[in-house]
Amino acid sequence: MRMLAAENLGGVLLSSQHNFSWLTAGSRNGIDTSREPGAGALLVRRDGKRFVLASRIEMPRLLTEELAAEDFEPIEFGWEEEKASPSFLVDRARALLYEADSLGSDLYMSASVPAVEGVLARCRYELTPPEIDRFKQLGREAGLAISSLMRSLTPGETERKIARRASDALAAYGIHAVVNLVAADERIDSYRHPIPTGKKWERVLMVVVCARRGGLIASLTRIISAGSVSDELKRRTEAASNVNAQLLSETRPGAIGAELYTVAARAYQREGFEGEEHLHHQGGATGYRTRDWVAHPFCEERVHLHQAFAWNPSVTGTKVEETTIVSSDGIEAITSTPDWPQISAQAGGREYLSPNVLPL
Repeated sequence: MRMLAAENLGGVLLSSQHNFSWLTAGSRNGIDTSREPGAGALLVRRDGKRFVLASRIEMPRLLTEELAAEDFEPIEFGWEEEKASPSFLVDRARALLYEADSLGSDLYMSASVPAVEGVLARCRYELTPPEIDRFKQLGREAGLAISSLMRSLTPGETERKIARRASDALAAYGIHAVVNLVAADERIDSYRHPIPTGKKWERVLMVVVCARRGGLIASLTRIISAGSVSDELKRRTEAASNVNAQLLSETRPGAIGAELYTVAARAYQREGFEGEEHLHHQGGATGYRTRDWVAHPFCEERVHLHQAFAWNPSVTGTKVEETTIVSSDGIEAITSTPDWPQISAQAGGREYLSPNVLPL
């Protein structure tokens, strides 16, 4: 309500899948997940009244399986009505506001309705205690699923098969991989975002997932080596872990994204890998999107207490990544698993752990 008052809005229409999950503590309106809008929208009015707007195709399931315990007044309509006019949903939402009130939306819908996703994102940044509990369980189970998968792999399997197995491993926990990347051998050196191919892995394999459940998304990267890990891969992974430690150490309430980018750039330089920050973004704030913002030289976003972060520093040929949550005691990794080898690095007088390469 404070956001609506600050933006001088009588209500806000939430159609995106991530905001639907956020406002309903993990429910889903996603049918076609290739599109940002979901099937069904939520309207929050300035007086606190809440509505769910959906076609008669979607409303029964939303009320029964997604919103049964929530206090949303249903506004149902025919799917033909919605398809007949591009402004139908906006017109329906406006009709539910008081006459002089203005409507905002999380997604762009028309020139007369301001898109306020940037403001809404800041409302999501500080996680509530129940969200933190859900996030920690998600992180723990995503880490276990991928750790177990990686230990079971054998050279000769294709990247596509491994991606399918990663998806299946997460699905066993009710988790969906919204990002599922796999790189074998030289493809790790060549591509920061390796879409799986038919290439078979022989020596080194990297798996990257962004794992979503209940709207929250945990990101992690794991690398394995068939046999002993080469000295060069050890050196580069240790360098990436040192960059990660510097980032984690400086991820404190009030820190600015541009400052954190500089922290990473200077850390790469100290490690002997100057300029690696230009080859891939370093990650940033996460939660109901894979990244709410990434650190870059002009980023003015600030770190909040109880905000989630997924830093992913990379040195050509390797990468480290865990999802973490900022607390009053520091920063806590939620995707790490006790049976996975870790690299210890010091920064700011504290120890920080990053996932190491696992030799099979």
